[in-house]
Parts: sequence; structure tokens; C-alpha cells
Amino acid sequence: MRRMMAIAGIVWLEMLRKKDVYVLFILLAALLLSMVSLNVLGFGQISGYVKDLGLLSAWLLGWILTINISVRLLPQEHTRGTIFSLLAKPVSRREVLVGKWMGAWSVVCVAVLSFYLATWVVVLLRGGSFDAITLLQAFLLHITALAIVAAIGVAFSTRLNSDAAATLTYVVTGTTFILLPRIPALLVAEKGVRTTALLALYYALPHFELFDLRQRLVHGWGPSSWVILSRVMLYGTLMTGLFLLLAWLGYRHRRFSRGDLL
Repeated sequence: MRRMMAIAGIVWLEMLRKKDVYVLFILLAALLLSMVSLNVLGFGQISGYVKDLGLLSAWLLGWILTINISVRLLPQEHTRGTIFSLLAKPVSRREVLVGKWMGAWSVVCVAVLSFYLATWVVVLLRGGSFDAITLLQAFLLHITALAIVAAIGVAFSTRLNSDAAATLTYVVTGTTFILLPRIPALLVAEKGVRTTALLALYYALPHFELFDLRQRLVHGWGPSSWVILSRVMLYGTLMTGLFLLLAWLGYRHRRFSRGDLL
């Protein structure tokens, strides 16, 4: 565990030297400032529109940040040649994978927490409020979903360069979020092989819609059951472990050569 934590710490140091996190913070700050100045439909009070826009921004920016970080950690080790010195130490490939994932996910967790706090501040400034327990639940489920996204990004990056891995991760996670909730309705009109294929997708891919509590927050429906919340988080943990296992299976026998540019 100490070696994986050390690798995660290196990821943090690399992120602090890059501008991605700061750029996203600036974008979110600009968006939130614009929401502060909005007078939606002529009313000075807070509206569900402002809440929804802030939470949607947190989801979109967190998704972008997670993919951009997770898919480049392994390829940049390969292109720099530092993977040889890293694996020459008493560090297994499993520890490298999990350490990189932990680093990417922890950076994203801090960024998303900042996004939520910034949204909460704007809502308070506009005279509205969030239920604190529901907001905590939404944050916990959100970062659990992003743990899955980070694991998918790491899995693709074990065999692809960062650009290709990012493209596939965007396509898979975006399609999953949009398509999977609609599969039960599509099954009514399909038969045979198509039904089997849709069912395979439905059960194999992660259901990100389970982790989205934005509507509960916006409409003030109150917190969800902690039992249900724990089950969804357990599901997210299992899906994260599954994709990390796939990443390890694709990485454990990979051969490296000097000058291998990915």
C-alpha cells in the first residue's frame, strides 16, 4: 500500500506542474460568476435553473478532468522511458496501475469537491439553499462514478496512446450514460440477436445514471436512503475493481522497448 500511495503522490506532483486543473477552476469560476449575475425570468431569487446549471457543470468538468488525467499517466511513463526505472524498483505492475488510478481519482475528488462548494456558495448568494445531507450523498455518488471513469481510462491507456485512450473513454462513458437508461424501452421493439446484444450491453456496462442525484437536489426531494446509497456505492466499487482487473490483465505481460513511443 505504501508503494501505491507513493505513486499516487507522484501523480499529484505532476498535476501541480500542469495547468489542467487550474483551467477548469477558471472555467467553473467564470460560469458561476455569470450565474450570480443572472436574473432568471426576471426574478432575483434563486431558481432551479441556476442550481441545475451549477451541478451539471460540476458533472461535465469532473468527467473531462477525470478522462484527461487518467488516460495519460501510463503513456507518458512509456514515452519518457521512466517506466523502466519504475519497474526496476520493487514495484509490481499491479501497484503501478492502482497507484496511478489512486492518484488520478484523488485529484479529481478534490477538484469535484471544489466544484460543489463553489456551486453551494453561489446558491447561498442568490438566497437559496441545498439540503446538506443530500448534497453530501450527491458528492459521494459522483466521485464513485468518477472512480469507474478513471478505471476505464487507465484500462484503455494500458494498450493505447493517450489520445486514442481518451477518445474511446469519452465514447464509452458518454454513450453509456446516454444509452443504457433507454435500453429497456428499446427492447420492446427489438427481437432476436439485437435483444441479446442490448441485454449484454445493459448488464456489462456501468449504469452511471444510478449515481446522479442532481434532480433530487434541484427539486428539494430530500436525502436518499442510506441503505440504497451504500448499495449503489458498493456497485460502483465492484465496477471500478472490474475495470482495474481488466487493466491489469492487459498490462501484466506487456513488453516494453527503448524508444517505444505510444
